[in-house]
Amino acid sequence: MLSVPQQSDMNGDGSRTEPFPVGRRTVVDAMRMAGRRNDVHGLVEFDVTEARRRIDDAADATGTRTSFTAFLVHCLGRAVRDHPNVQRYLDWRGRLVGFEDVDVMVVVETTVDGEKLGVPRVLRRVNDRSLASVHREIRAAQRSRPSTGWSSLLSLSERLPGVVRRQFYRLPRWSPRLWKRVAGTVGVTSVGMFGSGGGWGVTPTNYPLQLTVGGISEKPRYVDGELEPREFLHLTVTVDHDVVDGAPAARFVERLRELVEGAHGLELPADES
Repeated sequence: MLSVPQQSDMNGDGSRTEPFPVGRRTVVDAMRMAGRRNDVHGLVEFDVTEARRRIDDAADATGTRTSFTAFLVHCLGRAVRDHPNVQRYLDWRGRLVGFEDVDVMVVVETTVDGEKLGVPRVLRRVNDRSLASVHREIRAAQRSRPSTGWSSLLSLSERLPGVVRRQFYRLPRWSPRLWKRVAGTVGVTSVGMFGSGGGWGVTPTNYPLQLTVGGISEKPRYVDGELEPREFLHLTVTVDHDVVDGAPAARFVERLRELVEGAHGLELPADES
């Protein structure tokens, strides 16, 4: 989430006091509202050896490296298209509201005045888009500065009391259609960037489906009867248990695994195709 650096003051005892960043207030609000849901978290491992090999080979051949986040989002869009019930919302009238479009909210890291900032970005209709298209949008967002609209929104957020700010995160219940327009239908967040090695992250969410991308670790696996080192992505799949039962969620995860481990959308090198 966008977090603008604030000026700090040094105290006489060696401690430092600084304003709480406005962008962090939105994170606090989102987590407080999300904590009221009945979520189920599945901690899974996907073999991404083939996908990462193809990304590396294509980078060597073309000089352009495909975003791994774009690859995951591309696979997510296809999996949700095949199992659309995982992105339904339960509204305040007790109705299930579903969507054909898969609009994925990701946090794109960009640089403003030398500071790394995470800016939310909704990637629209990824269920019908190519991997290259998703990749280009993510790279363009990384190169661009946050819009002035974000600054205005943060200024407004700073002046509003918390009880008012938090009403925004009631939108998934009040109006799933408006929530889709503003924040998408499913979410992807990454904790793997915080360190090397494997590991999962578990976080509350306001979406009926969210992927939390953890680290990548190397471990042995039997492939065609031979034991060999493989790279495994640690992924947390969070679903709203009020809407999605275990069996449909498991089928969705298996479809996602099939796409990710099959390197869906990543072309084979010319001499292997």
